[in-house]
Amino acid sequence: MEAVTEILQLDSNTTKEIFGELDGFAKKIEKAFNVSLISRDGELKIIGEKNNTASVKELLLSVADSLKKGNEITEQSINYSIALTMDNKLSSAADVDKDVICFTTMGKPIKPKTLGQKEYVDLIRNKMIVFGVGPAGTGKTYLAMAMAIKAFKNDEVSRIILTRPAIEAGEKLGFLPGDLQSKVDPYLRPLYDALYQIMGAESFQKNMEKGLIEVAPLAYMRGRTLDNAFIILDEAQNTTPAQMKMFLTRIGFGSKAIITGDATQKDLPSGTESGLDVALKVLKKVDEIGFAKLTSLDVVRHPLVQRIVNAYEEYEKNEKRNSKSGTDRNSGTKKKIR
Repeated sequence: MEAVTEILQLDSNTTKEIFGELDGFAKKIEKAFNVSLISRDGELKIIGEKNNTASVKELLLSVADSLKKGNEITEQSINYSIALTMDNKLSSAADVDKDVICFTTMGKPIKPKTLGQKEYVDLIRNKMIVFGVGPAGTGKTYLAMAMAIKAFKNDEVSRIILTRPAIEAGEKLGFLPGDLQSKVDPYLRPLYDALYQIMGAESFQKNMEKGLIEVAPLAYMRGRTLDNAFIILDEAQNTTPAQMKMFLTRIGFGSKAIITGDATQKDLPSGTESGLDVALKVLKKVDEIGFAKLTSLDVVRHPLVQRIVNAYEEYEKNEKRNSKSGTDRNSGTKKKIR
């Protein structure tokens, strides 16, 4: 098919950012769409098949617009733009980064960066209970924390409660020195870190002392009724069905609950069913509950994390496929010997 050329007028700084270090981003785009990108004298030429050059033009204009808004262009954002372009969803993602939730103490805006994250944040706004399920690095806990702090500052709730099941991830902590709190703290450290970054250590400490912010193991929730609170249950894949039911029945009037988890990273004893898995089946038809399913496309950490998640997903699919085919072979009817 005959090659065509699309031309974009972009300044040198924008083109430099789009091309990336050692033209790394440009090479990704060229490979994905089988086009050539040539930058010369303020013009960016896209050469290739007509449909492909049109798609790349849309992609580059989107990236250039993101730069104008002050966003950093990273390998992850380029990968995501390529994936959206291939799925014809790039236009629907145009307004995602306009949804600023709040700012960190350093003035950095916290906002969804993918369509999956935007859907998750919208569900938190509109539902009383939301399950955010997906792999590591998809912003499940961090975005929920930002929404909790915003609700707290706007007086929509009177306190924030953050909890995790205290499950040992393959390491025995019982013989570590210190009291109960010092042994429990390692489980809760990621929650403290996020609060420090968004709220600031001084504000966090002050509200902790007043009892307006509580970070505690899930076992401490038993027997309580949590009214007018924003409650986040993190690492929910490590709850038992009884613990999950206990948590969900603690939620009182004026409260909002977010349950986050990654079904692929369970630390429960072998043979123990996950409370998260059970809850997703039992509650799927309850209208007042929202379910956000985040995927590897929503990973916003280092691009290597995305590749790791994809590699594990592919491995697990193959294992299931091989296991099923082995079961099918073994279940064949044996012929009678006469």
